[in-house]
Amino acid sequence: MELHTLRMFVEVVRRGGFSRAAGTVHATQSTVSKAVKQLEDEFGQALLERLPRGIRLTSAGEVVHRRGLALLAQADDLKAELDELRGLRRGLLRLGVPFVGTDILFAQALAEFRKRYSGIEVQLTEQGSMKLEELLLAGEIDVAASLLPVAEAFAWKQIRREPIDLLVPAGHPLAKAKEVRFKDVAELPVILFAPGFALNPIILEACRKNHFTPRITAQTSQVGLVMALVAADLGVAFLPRLIAERSQNPAVRCVPIAEPSICWNMALIWRRDGYLPPAAKAWLGLVAAGRPAPAGDE
Repeated sequence: MELHTLRMFVEVVRRGGFSRAAGTVHATQSTVSKAVKQLEDEFGQALLERLPRGIRLTSAGEVVHRRGLALLAQADDLKAELDELRGLRRGLLRLGVPFVGTDILFAQALAEFRKRYSGIEVQLTEQGSMKLEELLLAGEIDVAASLLPVAEAFAWKQIRREPIDLLVPAGHPLAKAKEVRFKDVAELPVILFAPGFALNPIILEACRKNHFTPRITAQTSQVGLVMALVAADLGVAFLPRLIAERSQNPAVRCVPIAEPSICWNMALIWRRDGYLPPAAKAWLGLVAAGRPAPAGDE
């Protein structure tokens, strides 16, 4: 089994078809199809079901895909480790960042990184924290920003801890409160972020501990839209204080939550047992040097 053949198979699965995969791996559709057929002949089992509107993994295909992702990640680690000999004059930083807070936390750091290491290409991937963790495990990114806590498979360095505040319309009875208790939200409609955002489980767990299930009226991945929906009185929402203050809307008030207080703990994470490229190490050092946050689990 050759790695380039396995990579074509993985790309077919990722893209959902042969023609889309061909464009990604810079090969003809026929070449990609032959590569998959070669794997099927080698393993003696069908790996894909060819459907009228795409493909579907067989049981054997699921095993090969899962193992293939791990093998390709190890191969990429090997190549990156050898490239380390060249130093930081060239290379690639594959950085995963969440939709929420990236501009505030990382824009200046990215500019400084580019200034120091002009030969290193920075490849940004924007996803929710849960998806970023999946991409890390698959070896598709080197470092990601994610909310704590994270699984044991990851090492981490905390970079920011912020209280999460309640956002209410300016005319709401709670708008003038100095602070609120979480149970004060029990009867209110709630706006959450889109599925896959790590902020949601924090909020839902606080609801559970206060013995209620929130009445969700909308979900979105955009902070600006969250603020606009609150201003339009569609519901209340929750945001880290830093982000809420930078995204001010005159029709929205931010009220501290006193009981229980909940926090947004942002960290940089990477595979605990994976190879960390020099560019990723440089990024971690730069961000850690610029943040007074406590050190994480390294």
